[in-house]
Amino acid sequence: MDKMLLNHTFITEFLLLGVTDIQELNPILFVMVLAMYFINVFGNGAIMMIVILDSRLYSPMYFFLGNLACLDICFSTVTVPKMLENFFSTSKAISFLGCITQLHFFHFLGCTDALLLTVMAFDRFVAICRPLHYPSIMNRQVCIQVAATIWAIPFLHALVHSILTSQLNFCGSNRIHHFFCDVKPLLELACGNTELNRWLLNTLAGTIGIGLFFLTFLSYFYIVTYLFLKTHSCSMLHKALSTCASHFMVVMIFYAPVLFIYINPDSGSSLEKDRIIAVMYTVVTPALNPLIYALRNKEVRCALNRKLRILI
Repeated sequence: MDKMLLNHTFITEFLLLGVTDIQELNPILFVMVLAMYFINVFGNGAIMMIVILDSRLYSPMYFFLGNLACLDICFSTVTVPKMLENFFSTSKAISFLGCITQLHFFHFLGCTDALLLTVMAFDRFVAICRPLHYPSIMNRQVCIQVAATIWAIPFLHALVHSILTSQLNFCGSNRIHHFFCDVKPLLELACGNTELNRWLLNTLAGTIGIGLFFLTFLSYFYIVTYLFLKTHSCSMLHKALSTCASHFMVVMIFYAPVLFIYINPDSGSSLEKDRIIAVMYTVVTPALNPLIYALRNKEVRCALNRKLRILI
């Protein structure tokens, strides 16, 4: 109890320094980030709407796509509104509790995203490589149970990071060189022993990230190999590869910046690069996902056109 009181006595709020120290860029960045956020919310919102309302899309693939769309909106909302506010704010302050809460939901939703992409890859693997067993393996009950699991496990994973970070002593500077609260920049401000926190961040987060990426990559590799060896119909091959290509494109856009940050060794000099790369997976990637699926997936395009015709 005394330790917790000391934590809150020393620092009651943090200052988020933002994406860049060049103030002249803030208006331009504000417009760009706001535009991407609107694309994210309206694009993913449209995908959620058609997945729920269009009975032709009642399948496991679109059930998980709807989950991904919801997740993308939530993931960006954890960081982007505060980021937009701080472009023109003079204080840039966030409370200690608000900072830990943001950290928790960032890791919770980020880990959920990685798990969901792995499950979507497995779903495509079963659908293409084991089509006769697909209805029994990926039935409605299994899909709901899997969805509940991939939302529940990351919550506990993030809880470990948020609890351990909240127990640290922050008795020096309260200036966070980032546009949101994350474990890595907060560890730079801690004045106590952070070995356990760094081990969890680098080992646990790194292992989960690499493990899930490997499983996802393995699923798509097996799918492509199977298609070229077993499929003799050009139309079936093109359709399957087109679906997998959009999925794998989303996977690569998500994992490239994440793996760079969380596998890269901790250092103060890397924090500048981390801020720029973090914009990719918090702002850009969630906005690109609906564009990729809408442009590359024929069923999604047709469903959107049907709904637009009804509205018009």
